[in-house]
Amino acid sequence: MDIAVIDDEEVIREYLCGLIEKQRPRSRIECYATGEELLAAERRFDIVFLDIQMDGINGIEVARRLRKNQEETVLIFITGLKEYVFDAFDLYAFQYLLKPVDEKKFAEVLDRAVKEARRKKDKQELFIKTKNLTLDQADILYIESRGKKVEIHTARGKNGIEIYATMEELEGQLGEGFYRCHRAYIVNMAYITEYANDSIILTNGDTVYLAKKKYSEFVKAYMWYLQSGGVSSV
Repeated sequence: MDIAVIDDEEVIREYLCGLIEKQRPRSRIECYATGEELLAAERRFDIVFLDIQMDGINGIEVARRLRKNQEETVLIFITGLKEYVFDAFDLYAFQYLLKPVDEKKFAEVLDRAVKEARRKKDKQELFIKTKNLTLDQADILYIESRGKKVEIHTARGKNGIEIYATMEELEGQLGEGFYRCHRAYIVNMAYITEYANDSIILTNGDTVYLAKKKYSEFVKAYMWYLQSGGVSSV
C-alpha cells in the first residue's frame, strides 16, 4: 500500500507514521508538512491521511484538488475541529478522525481503509479516450509499444486493442499490480507464470521482454506484489 500522511505538526506526523508502520510494515509511507508538498509530489496514493487546518492551503482545498486526478484514493481527514465534517463527506471522505487520535480507533480505521483500497484496485478501469472505451484493468495481460501506437493485450480477446498513446501515459493510469519491465512493455503481474533474466512468460503463453538492467528491481517488485496479497498463476 502507498500511504501519505499530511500534517503541519511534526509530532503528529511521526506518531501517525509510527502507527501505520506498526500495523502495516510493508507499506510505502510518505509524510508531508503541507498540502502544497503533497500536490507538488504528483504521486498516486492508495490512502491519504490529511489534516484540515494547516499553513497555506487547508486540507479541504487540498482534497478538492486531489480528487480531480485521484478519485480512487481512500481519503481520511484528521482534525481537531468538528465543523468540517460535512465538507469532508462532500469530498467522499472515507473517515473523519478527531484529534487526539486514539491508537485503537486508528488501527480499526486503517484496517478498513486498506480493505477499501484493495476493493477499489480490483475494480480499477482504464479509459481510452480515442476509442471511447473503458477496460477493466484486471483483464489486461500486458501492453506493448508499437511506435506511435500501443497494443493492449487482454485476457478476454485474441486480438489486441491498438490505440494512439504513450507508454508513460498509460503507466500513470495503471494500478500497482503492473510493472514496466521494458521500454516497450508493461506487464500485469497477476498473469505471470514464470520469468528469466531477460523474459517473462504469461498465462496465455505470450513472452515479453524483461530488460536485464531491470531484473533485480522486477524481482523485488514481483515478490512485494505476492507478499502484499497479489494473486499469481505461479
